[in-house]
Amino acid sequence: MALKRRNKVEAAFSMSSMTDLIFLLLLFFVMASTMSSPNDIKINLPQSRAKTNTKQVVAKVNIDELGTYSVALGKQKPVQIMPEELEAYLVSEIGGDSTAYIALHADQDIAYKEVVRVLDIANQHKMKIVIATKKL
Repeated sequence: MALKRRNKVEAAFSMSSMTDLIFLLLLFFVMASTMSSPNDIKINLPQSRAKTNTKQVVAKVNIDELGTYSVALGKQKPVQIMPEELEAYLVSEIGGDSTAYIALHADQDIAYKEVVRVLDIANQHKMKIVIATKKL
C-alpha cells in the first residue's frame, strides 16, 4: 500500500511582505525629506565665548555690511582697498613673516564669499589668520 503525501512543501519564499515593508520605508523617507527645509535654523554670526587673544596681529582686514574692504597695518589708520587689490597689498606688506597674523573683522550680514576670499588669500600665501568675533 503506497501512501501519498497530500501536502506538498514548496521551497519558494513569498516576497510580498518584504516589498510592502520597503514601500512603507520609502514613503516615510520621502515624506520626511520634503517636510524639512535646509534653512530651519537661523544663525546670527559671528559671536563667541572664546577668550584667547593674538598678540602678533600685523594686519586688520575689515569688511563692512556694504562689502567695503579696509586694511589697517599695526596701529596705522585703516586704508580702504578694492577687493581685487587685497592680495597684492597683503603680500607686499606682510610678506613671509611667519609670526604675523591677519585679524579678519567681517560683518555678520555679508556674503560668505567675501570671507572666503580673504581666507583663500591667507591660505595661498601661508599666512596665519584669526576671525574676530564679538563676545556674547
